[in-house]
This record gives sequence, C-alpha cells and structure tokens, in this order.
Amino acid sequence: MHYLMVGLLTAAVILGGGGRIVNAEVVNNDKTSLDSMTVAQLETAGDLARAHKDYPKAIQYFEAALRKAPKRAVLYNKLGLAELKNGDLAAAQANFQKAVKRNSKYADAFNNLGAVRYMQKDFAGAAKQFKKAIAMDESRATFHVNLGAAWFGQKKMENVLAEYVPALELDPAALQDIGQAGVTAQIASPEERAKYQYMLAKLYAKRGDAEQCLRCLKLAKEAGYRDLGNVYKDEEFTQVRKDARLAEIVPSPAK
Repeated sequence: MHYLMVGLLTAAVILGGGGRIVNAEVVNNDKTSLDSMTVAQLETAGDLARAHKDYPKAIQYFEAALRKAPKRAVLYNKLGLAELKNGDLAAAQANFQKAVKRNSKYADAFNNLGAVRYMQKDFAGAAKQFKKAIAMDESRATFHVNLGAAWFGQKKMENVLAEYVPALELDPAALQDIGQAGVTAQIASPEERAKYQYMLAKLYAKRGDAEQCLRCLKLAKEAGYRDLGNVYKDEEFTQVRKDARLAEIVPSPAK
C-alpha cells in the first residue's frame, strides 16, 4: 500500500490509504466523459491525477466515483487526501469522517483524521485518533510515528519514545525520512529542534544503531544543542563512545 508524506504542508504526520498508483495509459483523461466512466476507471483516474499533483482534477474524479458508489469508504478517504493536499482542511476532515462512518474499522481513515487534528494543532485530539488507528492495526510503523508526533506536540517526551521504539522495531527506517516534512518542521525554536535530535540520538544509541545515532548528534550540534558533552555521561551512549567518529562530532572531554 502507498503512503503519502504530507510534505510542505504544516503536518508532521504520514497520511494513510493513498492507494496504488497505476499505469498512466489505463485511462485517457482528456477524451473520456466522467459520466461514461466506471467507478474503477474514475478511481484510477483520480489516483493518476493525485500522483501528478493535479488535486482539483483528482477531486473531480473521486467525487464522480462517489456519485456512482456512495458507500465505498476508500473513495471518501482518497477524496479527503486530495482535498487535504489541495488545502481544504474542512472538506478533507468531513470526508475522512464519512469514511469511518461507512467502515468503523478503517485504520487509515482514523489516522488521517488524526492528521487533520494535528494540522489544527489539536495535539490531544490527534493522539486520540492515532490511538484508534493503532488499536485497529498495531503493525503499522507510521501510526506509531504519528502518535509520537502528537505526544511531541504536547511535550510528553516519554510518550514519544514509547511510540518510536515499536515504530523502529516494525520498520528500522521509520524515523529517517520525517526530516523537514516531519516533526522537526513543527518545532519553532532551534533549541527545541536540537533537543529533539538529541533525543533521537539517544533512542538510536539504545538500539545499537551507531550510524543513525551519529547522524542525529550531528544535527543536534548543527542546531546548537548545548549539552552535547552528555554523550560521555549518558549510559545510552556507552557503546557509541567506542566509535572514533563520535569525537569528530563531540570532542571528548579533557582528562
């Protein structure tokens, strides 16, 4: 299944249920009337339009598909995704709600409702929706990452770590691509961004992932983290201290 990163929008979460992108030759969008297309053709065309970032056109296709199949939860979810990328937060939220109304076990749609709450800076509301998604499918690393982001918005750092640990167990690369499209995009001050990177460095160190630990320490240093010297005190970094590259980032204290 294909998942879409929110990108340059203000969200720090990963959307769910984007659907599989199909070959562009399947549908001739210019010559085929919406009314004459089947639901499957309309869904395919909507996926293609969304893949090409033509969100208004994608919305047209998904709306046309829903006129023919008004009970299909997946179409409401896809319509909501297109509306969200088109900047219509209220419409996206309404369609995600319609998706869960038609399928009360639709984890992706609950995740996407959480994304909307997050974008509204309602971090508690976002956490509630992400928890529902996890309850339905705890095997999805992205749901745990998103809940971690919601906890981060509430400055509940222990809760953040509690979600990042299973996320990394499910997908070792789960935190590597959040970058500017992820949690750090929501942190206003360089100081907090630096603390966040140091927290991630601790997490990776505890997991024995020296490469990612050092990468996060470097980012923390670039962001001006003041207590980098603690890598020579905090027990999580015990094994990393044996790596000669650490001294290149954080010079060892004078003995």
